[in-house]
Amino acid sequence: MDNVFIMDHPLIQHKISILRNKETGTNEFRKLIEEIAVLMGFEALRDLPLEDVEVETPIETCKTPMISGKKLAVVPVLRAGLGMVNGITTLVPSAKIGHIGLYRDPVTHEPHEYYCKLPDPIDQRLIVMVDPMLATGGSAIAAVNFIKEHGGKSIKCMFVIAAPEGLKRLHEVHPDVQIYVGHLDRELNERAYICPGLGDAGDRIFGTK
Repeated sequence: MDNVFIMDHPLIQHKISILRNKETGTNEFRKLIEEIAVLMGFEALRDLPLEDVEVETPIETCKTPMISGKKLAVVPVLRAGLGMVNGITTLVPSAKIGHIGLYRDPVTHEPHEYYCKLPDPIDQRLIVMVDPMLATGGSAIAAVNFIKEHGGKSIKCMFVIAAPEGLKRLHEVHPDVQIYVGHLDRELNERAYICPGLGDAGDRIFGTK
């Protein structure tokens, strides 16, 4: 699929395997999510535009490339997406941060928005939407819809793990959006949980049940 990138880096795969382990505690889980976001962000941001600027080194003045244009916007889907934000801002400290709040109906599994606040002007920024898990695709589709409704044009989505069903659905609805996935899992079960998955990412990041 065009615009879909499945990560194969050994470090990402190794860290995801530790995430999956039910014995991995909150502190380690939180750190791993952040580290994986750094590694995935390094790959996802390889096409950032550059412009030559003049810099004076200790030896001479030279033209050297720096990131050009409006800065990045990182948009986590609340609440689990918050765990990936520091990973991206480690790479691009000047990034602005927005937030999209969604909750999933326990019966229909469809998403409902309760909060959306994005940096302005959003239409001139590269937007990286982050969420550890892409399950049915409903929340991701809704979040991208909100970003586009607010004027966002250049959008990348990053997920630590994804189910094939959700990846297919998101890509079909938003084929213009670049999707980065740490690992493509086997399937969704009858409760719309990713298998083998890693449990509830939000609960494991924040230590809640």
